[in-house]
Amino acid sequence: MSSLERAIRYAREQRALREVTVWLVDNGSPDAGAVDRVFREEVELLEGLRFEVIRGQGNVGYGQGHNLAIRNAGSDYHLVLNPDVVLDETALLSAVAFMEVHPDVGLLTPWAQDDAGTRHYICREYPSVFVLFLRGFAPAGMRRRWEHRLTIYELRDRIGAEVVKGVPTASGCFMFTRRELLQRLGGFSDRYFMYFEDTDLSLRLSREAAIAYVPSVRIVHAGGGAARKGLRHVRMFCRSAWTFFRTHRWKLT
Repeated sequence: MSSLERAIRYAREQRALREVTVWLVDNGSPDAGAVDRVFREEVELLEGLRFEVIRGQGNVGYGQGHNLAIRNAGSDYHLVLNPDVVLDETALLSAVAFMEVHPDVGLLTPWAQDDAGTRHYICREYPSVFVLFLRGFAPAGMRRRWEHRLTIYELRDRIGAEVVKGVPTASGCFMFTRRELLQRLGGFSDRYFMYFEDTDLSLRLSREAAIAYVPSVRIVHAGGGAARKGLRHVRMFCRSAWTFFRTHRWKLT
């Protein structure tokens, strides 16, 4: 949250942002006391900004948790942000500046790296069953053999130092969107409890506006990897993948 606070303050100092509301969603935390302490710390950290806490709904899933904030938002732009994302100080300033001069863009996705400094490719092609298996569950030797497929899927040859418009799908860890468009689309689909809700939203949004990769907007993201999070996450991933392919179209390879 400290990086978000710095990015907001920097953008306000440059007069890119005026009124800012931070929505913090407690999505069913089992330790209310610990959450209360965190909330108090964040409220103090973000003094002078409007701060809204949403809680009491239980764990309604990733997308539906975000929708609680999306439905009540009234700003020009809405940022969907994971709590494990660290923003560059200039990230919000760069995002607003880009969107202001590119009205055809409805969603902005950033340049990303993980916390070890390794490039993290969060823009992707339409997924296939094979690539999802390769990326999430295949042994290292198989991944090396089919590395070229991951290169294509993660758009590694396109996503670099230049702006790219027409990105097929973006990660939900950071989605800088036009609020009116996001609300008109209904936010995230309630078909997904966790996983694929960002891919689904990307496809629906791209029918009405462009998705743009903007490398001047920079983040550090340490998340991802359903297989590393245990069997429960693997089951949720597979269930959401089944829903996604049935909703859109199947692509096996």
